[in-house]
Amino acid sequence: MPVDARLMSATSVQVDQSELTGETVPQSKTTKFEPGEGEFSESNLIYAGTTVGAGVGEAVTIKTGMETEFGKIASLTEKETKKLSPLQLELNRLTKQISMIAIGIGLAFFVAAILFVHHSVAQSFIFGLGMIVAFIPEGLLPTVTLSLAQGVHRMAKKHALVKDLESVETLGETTVICSDKTGTLTQNQMTVNHIWLPSGEYTVTGQGYINNGEIQKGQNKVDFEDDPDLKQLMLISAFDNDTSVESSKNPQKPKILGTPTEAALVIMAQKAGFDTSAELAKTPRLKELPFDSERKRMTTIHQQGDRLNVCVKGSLSDLLTQCTKIQENGQVRPLTENDKQTIKQANQKYAEQGLRSLSIAYRTIQYQNDAQIKNLSIDNTETDLTFVGLTIMADPPRPEIYDAVKKCHDASIKIIMVTGDSGITAKSVAVKIGITSDQARVVTGSELEKMSDTDLEEALKGEIIFARVAPEQKYRIVSTLQGLGQVVASTGDGVNDAPALKKANIGVAMGVTGTDVAKDAADMILTDDNFASIVAAIEEGRAVYSNIQKFLLYIFNSNVPEAVPSALFLLSRGLIPLPLTVLQILAVDLGTDMLPALGLGSERPEPGIMKQKPRAHGSHLLNKHLMLRAFAWYGAIASIISTGAYFFANMQTGWPETALMSNGAGYSRATTMTLSAIIFCQIAAAMNCRSKNTSVFKLGLFSNHRIWAGIIFEVILLSILVYTPGLQQVFNTAPLQLNDWIFLLIVPIPLFLIEELRKFFVRNKRSKQALSQI
Repeated sequence: MPVDARLMSATSVQVDQSELTGETVPQSKTTKFEPGEGEFSESNLIYAGTTVGAGVGEAVTIKTGMETEFGKIASLTEKETKKLSPLQLELNRLTKQISMIAIGIGLAFFVAAILFVHHSVAQSFIFGLGMIVAFIPEGLLPTVTLSLAQGVHRMAKKHALVKDLESVETLGETTVICSDKTGTLTQNQMTVNHIWLPSGEYTVTGQGYINNGEIQKGQNKVDFEDDPDLKQLMLISAFDNDTSVESSKNPQKPKILGTPTEAALVIMAQKAGFDTSAELAKTPRLKELPFDSERKRMTTIHQQGDRLNVCVKGSLSDLLTQCTKIQENGQVRPLTENDKQTIKQANQKYAEQGLRSLSIAYRTIQYQNDAQIKNLSIDNTETDLTFVGLTIMADPPRPEIYDAVKKCHDASIKIIMVTGDSGITAKSVAVKIGITSDQARVVTGSELEKMSDTDLEEALKGEIIFARVAPEQKYRIVSTLQGLGQVVASTGDGVNDAPALKKANIGVAMGVTGTDVAKDAADMILTDDNFASIVAAIEEGRAVYSNIQKFLLYIFNSNVPEAVPSALFLLSRGLIPLPLTVLQILAVDLGTDMLPALGLGSERPEPGIMKQKPRAHGSHLLNKHLMLRAFAWYGAIASIISTGAYFFANMQTGWPETALMSNGAGYSRATTMTLSAIIFCQIAAAMNCRSKNTSVFKLGLFSNHRIWAGIIFEVILLSILVYTPGLQQVFNTAPLQLNDWIFLLIVPIPLFLIEELRKFFVRNKRSKQALSQI
């Protein structure tokens, strides 16, 4: 359809609105307007972008171009522009913050070099510039990019395709997920799970479109051949059906040619062992009276000898009025008012559980001649029916959804179901899979339309489910949540979801059922349309932020042992020769530190990362806790060790009996020991920074191969700087002796053990606190 149009005449018109709404079930259209219908469900309107799949009708155009509903959605999507991601904003802030710190330190050392050591301005400038370079984490951007790229790669393996690198980290900040129901939380595979007959209730085992299952009454398997009522229901369900279930490349996802409801009936018959093809050969179909939204029934007529079997299925409210008899225990008797009441009560019981019912009935007509078949119509066929029973069906939750929802709750991430389905069905699924309690409030689209922004804000603070919502309403829900300071991930598959997808901090489109418009507006595409993939992506997003902090901790850790030797030189007014030269500082920052730091950027999510709350709004990568750990803990210990290495080397040349050497081979050896000690301290730091409180042994000492590759690289680079004659002169290094290497190999051990001991005490303290709260 190129336009929005109103039907003037219609015969069995079926419209596929999936391109507009994402709903895969064709919608029946008539010339009548039903009061209380929501947007896109008006039964007398056909919309631009949809496809008429069946029927004949005439319509008058009411809207064209950008005035159509399709055009309005496109316009709303175009108006919405994406802001900078939280990571981009934080990196901009971090860059300014670090630059100010580095320049401040550089200026301080520049002035101190002039005042205390009486260096020339040029020498002092070089000295200060070296300190500025030392405090700027040159590997920040490569590490962030690598960490994001690694996250994207791992997420792709988990069926989540990210379009923008920055979106990975934004996922880690998510506090609310606005999720569709059908196909995302559920399997989008309608399944018959109960059968109600006047003679009793039956359970149908198995889920989805796989015919592994059976019919049970109580705990016992039932053979339909021994149960005439059940056999009659199977026969009608299989005959009055235009859908086929065919095998596909994926045995877990058969190909469905038809509607989900009829596919459920086909699978139910297969589970019972009913041979539809063989039975149809005995009783071929002669005529069909298609389903339409007015009478809400479908009928097929089959010949069996001198009889015509009329098979009817439809909604209970419209089919029961056409029934005059009822079959029970193989016997047909008149349908009484008491029978009708019993049937309605059974139907209501299932409806309250969010389950859908389909009524089954039949009629037998004496066959006369072929002319009789042509004259059979709705009026003379769908009357005087015999009621058989109810098939009860539902779209079952995905098997992995329970664990995914629990992970969200553990991670303090709120899930809000926003669906086009009925409120009863939505709440039933939400309660069943653990999204909400039975006390959750259900707000329909019509109710939402009447709510003020203040009322909506208050409602969103509690447990809530949205049903029958329009695209503008979904957009409003996302916008209101953001106004409350929430970081929102929103799912969608239809064109009407595009504005909300673009408005959300993270728009998540469905890769299987999603429209191109939805995918274009989204930040991430799920290749399996699975909610659990969103949760896995959030876990990766949290890991990215954590890895960036680990990198910063590692880099700033080395700044302290680099700065302390220079401070000793300045404070002693040159009596202590410079233990570490400017070029040696640059060798650490631009050489040996880079690869281990990049290795930290590729750490996998830590155990328990999804048991933590989303980080507080306004929290920063560079915070006081990180600074304290880097400078007052790791850095302080490394400073003591590296400075000790400097004096250890001087002891080999006669200090303290003789003055500290300021030039020559002895001085070069002393500065080489300082440099080497810093590098070996960083080996321990690379291990320590892998987790804030989890032992490296639990993470796996050798689980991060990139860190070990970086460690090997920095030892090799150190050896090149120390043993290459030309580089010895440039970097003021000298060859290390065997006792030097022994000293250096011991250096990381106390650093590593002290940190492991700290982590142990922290974990032990938390365990005691957790036990005290039980």
